[in-house]
Amino acid sequence: MCRFLVYKGKDEILLSKLILEPQHSILTQSYDSRLRLDHRRPHNGDGFGLGYYTPPSLGPDPCIFTSIIPAWNCINLSRLASKTTSSLIFAHVRATTEGSLSDSNCHPFAHGSLMWMHNGNIAGWRYVKRALAMDVGRRWFMGVHGNTDSEWAFALFLDCLERAGSDPDGEEYSITGFGHTALRNAMLQTIQRINQYVADIPLDARREDNNDDDEGVDSRSLLNFAVSDGHSVICTRYVSSKTDEAASLYFSSGTNWKYMGEKGLYKMERRDKGADIVLVASEPLTFER
Repeated sequence: MCRFLVYKGKDEILLSKLILEPQHSILTQSYDSRLRLDHRRPHNGDGFGLGYYTPPSLGPDPCIFTSIIPAWNCINLSRLASKTTSSLIFAHVRATTEGSLSDSNCHPFAHGSLMWMHNGNIAGWRYVKRALAMDVGRRWFMGVHGNTDSEWAFALFLDCLERAGSDPDGEEYSITGFGHTALRNAMLQTIQRINQYVADIPLDARREDNNDDDEGVDSRSLLNFAVSDGHSVICTRYVSSKTDEAASLYFSSGTNWKYMGEKGLYKMERRDKGADIVLVASEPLTFER
């Protein structure tokens, strides 16, 4: 079960203040993940990735850095994070559920100005994949470079955005963004279509998967998604089951992400009713209140 982090702020922040320094930073979560649904292993060591938006003079596309080296063992991560600032940051540490260990399977994924991450899985993926791939437009089918359910979910999102009248390749959106309403609606459609693909898995396939037991295919999808166009961010915490728990996801907002003077101790300050900073993470970056 992967872990991810999203930061959006009024001002730029040094990446290390989110990724390296907090007590329970995303780096720490790569080897000490405490809130995973799968308690068999606390590690997220199958690669990692960073994505962040740069000044407009450098273009609307996010800068993406990925590696198959475990985050805890990559010296380039600390070098990059200690010298890079941004006001909109994605970070992800990977534990494989689908897909091989390769750079092309590391999150975040990007298309134009859009950036995407996923924590979880699509139920019955080996049966769903064909239906999903055949259902998306040619552009989005050809744009998939890896073999994860997460990247195919991104292709599906792009298809939903296009069907709703917002071309992901439209130049006008690279400047102003798509707007949070368009992104939200495309996300809801993405989840709805995934649920339908899972519901359409043939009964004989379900039986085949578990020795004639029609409960053989896991019908539970865990769909914690994050997407941004450089202006707006949409995140979901979703499980398709009515009885099972969704994968963890936490939200905090305030006016200042403050270092408290003690090693690793950060706190979200709220000086007024504003929310200059929004932070979303699979696990809190600090367990101090």
